[in-house]
Amino acid sequence: MIIAQIANQTTHIVTQTGIGLGSAIAVVCSWQRNRSILWAILAGILSWFYVIYFAVTRRADETK
Repeated sequence: MIIAQIANQTTHIVTQTGIGLGSAIAVVCSWQRNRSILWAILAGILSWFYVIYFAVTRRADETK
């Protein structure tokens, strides 16, 4: 019972304070393409919207 409560609280804390998967992917994609911290921050804010944009507009040299 106590272990379940601790696990539930830990999961809640991590999901409240961590960055999302979409933000992490967006920052990496933006950095790979632009090499700019400002663009990476903006992409992280836009999250999955930037990931979808990146997937649609990627160039031939970015596919591998």
